[in-house]
Formats: sequence, structure tokens, C-alpha cells
Amino acid sequence: MGQSGADIRRKLQGAGLRPTRQRVALAELLFAKGDRHLAAEDLHGEAVSSGVPVSLATVYNTLHQFTGAGMLRILAVEGTRTYFDTNTSDHHHFYIEDEGEVIDVPVSNLKVENLPEPPEGMEVANIDVVIRLRRKR
Repeated sequence: MGQSGADIRRKLQGAGLRPTRQRVALAELLFAKGDRHLAAEDLHGEAVSSGVPVSLATVYNTLHQFTGAGMLRILAVEGTRTYFDTNTSDHHHFYIEDEGEVIDVPVSNLKVENLPEPPEGMEVANIDVVIRLRRKR
């Protein structure tokens, strides 16, 4: 599940990123627990708890660099909070509104049909389905 420091360094280099001390430390935290969904604030909290001296701005910048390098996928499920997904494959999500938690939809036969034609010169890159959930009252 987790990756060694050497694996993380290779992953960063393979993505065209220099394996700085802070990038390696953040990547180790990000990828240590398998597929997960984190906001920058969550990762910052984990870093501080683990003794990694890093600012929230650096966490944001690093997450966006990782996303640009194809290591993460951005998932915007609410206006004020962006989640970063370590699983970059095409898949869909449940968002539990009351808890602010994102979980993967198990592989299913979900079909998205009757999409409009994209504008001239454009093609559909992928489709993100977010199914919002709340606890029954």
C-alpha cells in the first residue's frame, strides 16, 4: 500500500518534478495509505502532526504541481473546498454532505447517456459523476 522514499523519489522524477525534501515528505503522506481523497487543509494537518514543517500555501502549491504532473486528480464537490484524489483513473464518487467525506463509487454499470455534442474542435476528456449523500433523518 505505502511507497518507500526511493519509490516516491522515482515517482516524482518520472513525473518531471524535482524530489525536494518537502515534496517527498508530502508525497509520502499522500500515498502512504493507498487511494484517498484529501483537501489541502487535511494534508497540512497531517504534515504538521507528523513533524513536517510546511506552510498551507506550500501544501496547496505542491498539490497543484502533483496534479499538473498527473499524480493527482482534482475533485471539486463544493464551492469552498477542493479535494485531491490519489486515484487518477476514471471513476465516480459519493460525497457525504454532512461529513464532507468523499468516497469512490464501487465499480458499477453506471452509464451516462445523451450527452450534448461538444463544441466544434472539442472532445469529452472524461465525465465526473458526484453523487451527493446525506444521512437519513
